[in-house]
Amino acid sequence: MERAAWEALHQVIDPELDEPITDLGFVRSLRVEDSGEVEAHLRLPTSFCAPNFAYLMASDAKDVLRALPGVTGVRVELDDHHDSELINTGLAADAGYRDTFPGEAEQDLEELRATFRRKAHAAAMERVLTRLLKDRPELDEADLHAITVADLPDEPATRSLLNRREAVGFDNSPSALVLVDDEGRPCTPEQVPFRLRFARATRISVEGNSHFCRGLLRTRYPDSAADQAPRAMTSEGRGR
Repeated sequence: MERAAWEALHQVIDPELDEPITDLGFVRSLRVEDSGEVEAHLRLPTSFCAPNFAYLMASDAKDVLRALPGVTGVRVELDDHHDSELINTGLAADAGYRDTFPGEAEQDLEELRATFRRKAHAAAMERVLTRLLKDRPELDEADLHAITVADLPDEPATRSLLNRREAVGFDNSPSALVLVDDEGRPCTPEQVPFRLRFARATRISVEGNSHFCRGLLRTRYPDSAADQAPRAMTSEGRGR
């Protein structure tokens, strides 16, 4: 059950960094009792990380652990955060984000999740299409507007992109166009340079934030270095 619990936590993604919390070193400890009780403690790079991100990850962690067969109870706590007491109380009561932060939570967690899923998709799309341009020198940048899912090579970066397209509700059929905007609308040849630059800026921002947060976590918790996995360029991470 402990292995299953680690694998479940590997499915919890930091929405801003687009990586599993296990790879980032955010899981401080995990304890599984013979009775089926599970207790997990999470840690973040700083004490002032955004409460909405913190609550979302902690809530997702509780949900995936509670869904495991044989689990009789789950306790997830966030350590060393300026809102730890408030967040942990809300998690224990299954209060939800808005009821945990009454009067402060302006954005629903699902809206926040959707925003960062779109960013993750843009980054994965740019990564795949930029690689395609390098591998197929006969292609011009403007030609990318006609690239379909069937045109992409069968490799981890493509599978990562397809996962993120599915997460935002985009069509993954072979004839579906790859280069689309955040709403899934195809781009004209004239729009390709702008969309690709925007997606590239998004990818660089995500990867830069990940590198920065990993360093902050190692500074705050030196022992966390052993728990961090190198960032996979496909953003799929690795299992525990």
